[in-house]
Amino acid sequence: MGKTSPAKVAQLKPKKKCCKKSTRCLRCPVVIHRMKKIDCDHLSKKQANKALKKARAA
Repeated sequence: MGKTSPAKVAQLKPKKKCCKKSTRCLRCPVVIHRMKKIDCDHLSKKQANKALKKARAA
């Protein structure tokens, strides 16, 4: 899949079922929902990366 920018994670198509691992994958429905709530468009690159890291933490 390659490196995906945090701003584009909210537009990804989620998987059917969540993996529930300690670090969630980018296409996990929970991660995508959390990133949609944050709205990364107004964040800096550093803040967006930090928000993605927090969203992926289980």
